[in-house]
Amino acid sequence: MWRDIYLSLARAEPAMQVGVLFVTLFGLLAVATVATLRVGLRDDLSPLGRAQLAQWRRDLSAAWLGAVVFWVAWISRPWGATLLFAVISFLALREFITLTPTRRSDHRTLALAFFVVLPAQYLLAAGQWFDLFSVFVPVYVFAALPIVSVLAGDAQQFLARNARIQWGIMVCVFGLSHASALLILDLPGFGGRGAFLVFFLVATTLAGHVGYVVVSQRPQRRPRGEGPPARGIDKRFSYTALGLGTALAALVGVLLGWITPFGWLQAALMAALAGASGIVGALIMQALKIEAGVRVWGNQPALTGAVGLLDRIAPLAFSAPLFFHTAYGYFRPAG
Repeated sequence: MWRDIYLSLARAEPAMQVGVLFVTLFGLLAVATVATLRVGLRDDLSPLGRAQLAQWRRDLSAAWLGAVVFWVAWISRPWGATLLFAVISFLALREFITLTPTRRSDHRTLALAFFVVLPAQYLLAAGQWFDLFSVFVPVYVFAALPIVSVLAGDAQQFLARNARIQWGIMVCVFGLSHASALLILDLPGFGGRGAFLVFFLVATTLAGHVGYVVVSQRPQRRPRGEGPPARGIDKRFSYTALGLGTALAALVGVLLGWITPFGWLQAALMAALAGASGIVGALIMQALKIEAGVRVWGNQPALTGAVGLLDRIAPLAFSAPLFFHTAYGYFRPAG
């Protein structure tokens, strides 16, 4: 029976597939939100329980954000969706730079990043110039930014300043722009349906992250003398949580395989890639937050202008490039 349902959904018209997706997605989010509100009304929650509930609320907010972004991307078509992702990248980069030490001599470099690099990267994606899109930031921008910076004549902390700006561009612009590029990626037999790939990416990345968070909240038994792998960054991190989060992402990928051009095994592998990279990406951003001296990226909204946006997009910013280039390199027709 399940196989028949799966095949019928895979063969259905895109309008019906979208309807099924959104009814299921927003229905599940609504149920989760109501359940979270009910738990929050309880008076017997311990301090640890309230901390875990706060973390769950942040993850649930990220899920709502992802769902709304996908809906807006779907109804606004490729160019409108590209503009939407560009705005999100701009806000995320602004938040990153605001919490990163810079000097007055960096102003021209930052202007280049915000007003030249960012729009150029998204224009390359919208124009489907994927070969140049793939190397524009890591090759050309990598060379251009320090040139602009060195012409300012300030050598104090030169490497650290430029590395921070490069990191911000790689995460907030280069990484996130690949989610936008998926919208217009034409795979064999799957042309014009890139929004489904974005949905698949967001859903599996989110599933992996949520699974990791849930498992990491549970006490971990370790051999005596053995500490957590990333003790100085997140004491809750464990390979078990990483593995189970990745497994949950793979399971969700199999269940959503009917909206992709992938077979069930390919869908599981692509989802596992998205889930694992999203989990590790969030851990990397946690390390950057510790260095910046902030608990969450949005804990100073008066300064950043965005409340925790980087926390919400960090997993996607790391999973999107790996997912895109794997799909583009493996599934595109030869030549």
